[in-house]
Amino acid sequence: MKNDIHDLGLVLDSKVKLVLIESWDEVRVLETLTGLAVKRGLGLQTWSVTEGLQRLGFGGEPLGDDQTQEPEAALRLIKADPLANLYVMCDLHPFLDDNPKLVRLLKEVAMCVGANKPTLVLVSHACKLPPDVQRYAARFSLALPSEDELLAIVREEASHWSARNHNARVRTDNRTLQQVVKNLRGLSHAEARILARNVICDDGAITQEDLPELNKTKFQLLDLDGVLSFEYDTARFAEVGGLSNLKRWLADRQGIFLEGKGVDLPKGVLLVGVQGGGKSLAAKAVAGLWGLPLLRLDFACLYNKFFGETERNLREALKLAEQMAPCVLWMDEIEKGLASGEHDGGVSQRVLGTLLTWMSERKAPVFMVATANVIERLPPELVRKGRFDELFFVDLPDAQVRLEIFRIHLARRELESGDFDMNLLVAASEGFSGAEVEQVVVSALYAAQAQQKVVDQALLLQSIQNTAPLSVVMAENLNALRSWADGRTVNANSP
Repeated sequence: MKNDIHDLGLVLDSKVKLVLIESWDEVRVLETLTGLAVKRGLGLQTWSVTEGLQRLGFGGEPLGDDQTQEPEAALRLIKADPLANLYVMCDLHPFLDDNPKLVRLLKEVAMCVGANKPTLVLVSHACKLPPDVQRYAARFSLALPSEDELLAIVREEASHWSARNHNARVRTDNRTLQQVVKNLRGLSHAEARILARNVICDDGAITQEDLPELNKTKFQLLDLDGVLSFEYDTARFAEVGGLSNLKRWLADRQGIFLEGKGVDLPKGVLLVGVQGGGKSLAAKAVAGLWGLPLLRLDFACLYNKFFGETERNLREALKLAEQMAPCVLWMDEIEKGLASGEHDGGVSQRVLGTLLTWMSERKAPVFMVATANVIERLPPELVRKGRFDELFFVDLPDAQVRLEIFRIHLARRELESGDFDMNLLVAASEGFSGAEVEQVVVSALYAAQAQQKVVDQALLLQSIQNTAPLSVVMAENLNALRSWADGRTVNANSP
């Protein structure tokens, strides 16, 4: 808070008489302003529509009366104050719409520059000033808590829980504790305290199982819903067959990214390959492996018929992703949103430009995972070296990987792989994608239920025979994709 008081004092020294503070943490804003008033010996009064003008802090006499609940009366008193007092008006913005008298009073307060003129601070979670006033105002933002402050908040809440529970200790480990602290970044002090309390209070422990719920609550607090969606269930890499090269690449960079420091943080990867090859599952698995929230950017929700709205939606989504940092940002089938078209009025080109600028300039630890099925539709500016750390090609799984995928999906449905001739199943499913292998198991399960019997080898083989894999249906497209990927990408399945 000391730094906030100092920085806010510099704003006052600039002789600006109208200051705008946007924050959800009104209590902390008032505490900061009280500290500044005490430090400088200023009178401090606050206004709200329910209480009118009320004295807060030290120095000066209250000017308010019962009539000051009306914002016009309050502004007139503030304007007439002959002393350099500090006034705070909370949630004034709803009254400014279609009220020229209030707008003019606000402008007159802002233009009264002088040593013995009051300073007005407007506080709200969000406030857009009228154009004829905003140029007279200075915006100020409270600093978000540092990692050290967040750690102190978590420890304070742990101590409070212990005091309420006969000095029992909160169970955790250092790795999980550090992950919780990193995932609290971007929140205010009050919000971080609420989330830390929620994590601890249910069972007196901070575990890996708490992280998804913590991230979901943070997402809801930041009100990110819309173009961005929060993916609650993130796969573990143990549930992803193959992709050994990608797994190794990510493991090598996990520590550097989670540390969140330095200029060479991993930026992200582009996964190209056949449909059903496991690209989307791999994107989910990155977040699960690193213990980070996974945000999905929905291009279908991004586009808007009004000029300029689509780009604004993208900028807002990327800004909000940075608020969730550290996180994984998943752009599924990115070619559908960025493929250039001749009849879209240049929207796709403007969206591409907005995205490329963000990719090159972002500082927040947001790891981008983009997936694409039709690489020819992607603009060359996106796939050149430097945009992504690496381009991985996800090919159809080989025999060893198909064996692994069969085991995963059989075990998920409580079927023992030892009860089947796995080598025969693997040989019969040559050319199948991971999604098609899963569907073989699902179809056999449905057939077994219909016939009131257990899943056996014959049902699985019959399901395989009834499936026409994409490698056959779209053989020409697959060969063209492999030809393009050769020499341009890294094979995600290479040992």
